[in-house]
Amino acid sequence: MAIRDILIVPDPRLKQVSRPVEGPVTDEHRALMDDMLETMYEAPGIGLAAIQIGVPLRIIVMDLQENDEKNPRYFVNPEIIDTIEDTQPYEEGCLSVPDIFEEVERPAECTVRYLDYQGEPVEERAEDLFAICIQHEMDHLEGTLFIDHLSRLKRQRAIDKVRKAKRLKAANAA
Repeated sequence: MAIRDILIVPDPRLKQVSRPVEGPVTDEHRALMDDMLETMYEAPGIGLAAIQIGVPLRIIVMDLQENDEKNPRYFVNPEIIDTIEDTQPYEEGCLSVPDIFEEVERPAECTVRYLDYQGEPVEERAEDLFAICIQHEMDHLEGTLFIDHLSRLKRQRAIDKVRKAKRLKAANAA
């Protein structure tokens, strides 16, 4: 397993639409998911899409555990097949938009279909944080960031803050 670099806005690769995994889930896909999980834990975060490490495949990893116990989840070719009309606001953040948190309104529940780590088909109902997180990560697969759900002004402010922090970090490292 290896920790990979996470792409940061405004990297244009984050706007790519990810392609489906063709054929069965292979050891190569599982190695990618292992790297993604290690990268996510190191960051630290609760979800990561493959595109966030520059791999445009429809793969997501997630771990919503709040304590030290790990409960990794793997989603290959996920698709939301149903949502409810009720929405809920949630303050979201993103490893590709570091240190920015804004409220986003999303469906409160959804049904998701995907292949798991072993390539077995799964269909389940997502609620609460799971519903928010899977929708957030699936947005990445379509080239959408959570800040794209904000007003143009808030989105630009977020990008400017990330750029400024990056410049300061580079200046301090020099």
